Parts: sequence; C-alpha cells; structure tokens
Amino acid sequence: MQRKLPFLLFAAMLGLAACNEGSDLERAILGAAIGCAAGEILSDGKCIAGAGVGAAAGALADDV
Repeated sequence: MQRKLPFLLFAAMLGLAACNEGSDLERAILGAAIGCAAGEILSDGKCIAGAGVGAAAGALADDV
C-alpha cells in the first residue's frame, strides 16, 4: 500500500487539474475514480462508497 499511495496521489492530482474544462459527466467520472481509490486506501476496501461520494462531488464541483 505504501508504494501505491504516491502514484495514486499523483494520478488524482493530474485528474483534478483537468477539472476546469469539461462537462459534469466527465467531472463525475473522474471524481468516482478518485473516490474509489481513496475508499480502497483509507477505508479498507470501500470503493463503492468512495466512488459515490466522489461522483457527487465531481458533478457539483463547478456549481460551488
């Protein structure tokens, strides 16, 4: 897990950098992917819950 974390954080950073341009669907998909990775790492295998939260956050990111 310690070896995966820097790579996942880097991938999340690159994905979030692209969030300014794109549709709500694209941001939701990216948020779901990042949320799934965070759920797997931080909550011991709760990818689905993390993906749901990440997708909602991604879809609403430009509305805030």
